[in-house]
Amino acid sequence: MTQNSFVTYLEEEDLLIFEIKKIKVALDLSNRVINEIVENLVVKGFLTRIERGKYCRANFRDENVIGTFIAKDGAIAYWSALNLHGLTEQFPNKIFIQTPQLKKEVEFAGTTYQFVKIQGNKRDGIVFNGYGNYKYPITDIEKTIVDCFDLPQYSGGFAELIRAFYNAKLNSKKLIDYCNVVDNIAVIKRLGFLAEFFEKKNLTGFVKFARSKVNRSYNLFDVFGENTGETNSNWRLRMNLSKENILGIVQNRY
Repeated sequence: MTQNSFVTYLEEEDLLIFEIKKIKVALDLSNRVINEIVENLVVKGFLTRIERGKYCRANFRDENVIGTFIAKDGAIAYWSALNLHGLTEQFPNKIFIQTPQLKKEVEFAGTTYQFVKIQGNKRDGIVFNGYGNYKYPITDIEKTIVDCFDLPQYSGGFAELIRAFYNAKLNSKKLIDYCNVVDNIAVIKRLGFLAEFFEKKNLTGFVKFARSKVNRSYNLFDVFGENTGETNSNWRLRMNLSKENILGIVQNRY
């Protein structure tokens, strides 16, 4: 096979991003032949190497597609998903990818991709944005909220999460399902408290579920805050963020 015929194949299959091993099988090529062709096309500026065995057209720069392509079963999540769902105006300085694969941070074309490893059974609530070559997986709104409360260090700050929860249109059943998947009682208590405090009428089923999960242990409401403040015996939370401050956050006074 020649470089021209390889390029023709990419054009016919409309491939903007690909793994060498899959094309090698499809075209029945040896490792030597396909590596030589691809490396020559990289030198000529037609292809760009993302990482070992993974390439894209030189002008392909969709960050979300590239990030989810790099990691097996990867999905846009956490702060990045909050932004794409319109639940925060803050732009993360990296793309957050949730994946069952253990993978180190990758920098490509000026963008940093951080991979957050989860257990395979916690990979749930995946939907897709975009079309064709620009289609990529992303956690839906409810899963994004639950994930962010579960691992707030990847979520742009606790105040942003409170605002996101307040503004999001949430499905009670989905919240319950994802909370069961993530299995973090402290998260359920925080979300239950907020749903009740904000009087989200469509989340009454979730509040009932959350109440059934309250245990005897007390957890900090703001996981990043100090161990101070009043205790809420109904939700077994130490309110190190007062109700006044919570209202101030959603009213953009803080």
